[in-house]
Amino acid sequence: MTKSSVIKPDPKLDLVLEREIDVPRELIWKAWTTPELLRPWFCPRPWTTTDCEIDLRPGGIFRTVMRSPEGQEFPNVGCYLEVVPHERLVWTDALLPGYRPSPAPFMTAVLTFEPSGKGTRYVATAIHRDEDGRKKHEEMGFHEGWGTVLDQLVAYVKKEM
Repeated sequence: MTKSSVIKPDPKLDLVLEREIDVPRELIWKAWTTPELLRPWFCPRPWTTTDCEIDLRPGGIFRTVMRSPEGQEFPNVGCYLEVVPHERLVWTDALLPGYRPSPAPFMTAVLTFEPSGKGTRYVATAIHRDEDGRKKHEEMGFHEGWGTVLDQLVAYVKKEM
């Protein structure tokens, strides 16, 4: 990872989930970048991910459809900004595929995976354009939700991969 690509979180604008997990980063990468492997763990249960499309390159699409327990669907479409295999994924919903501006941006996600012993140091940073966006995401349950999803990801990798 280059020094220029390291994000220094701003506590007024960003939310961070950092954890040591006991699975190799290559498997975490594969689970994050393969649609059929991402769907089983991507939403906190009882929510589900009903669809996923990944074009893993800068400018490529990252699209998911999440379904609530009541059956309501929430599509999310973003654009990859940076793809460093096994190390870093950056995508945003501020841009649509092909770097086209989005009508309703919310956040940019930065995921880093660093070797740590036999496992991975996993850091997820959600970058927001203003304090209101950050506060809204925190109130939506960022830490609990993203933490639950990470637990589901680790369990899925250990059982299925």
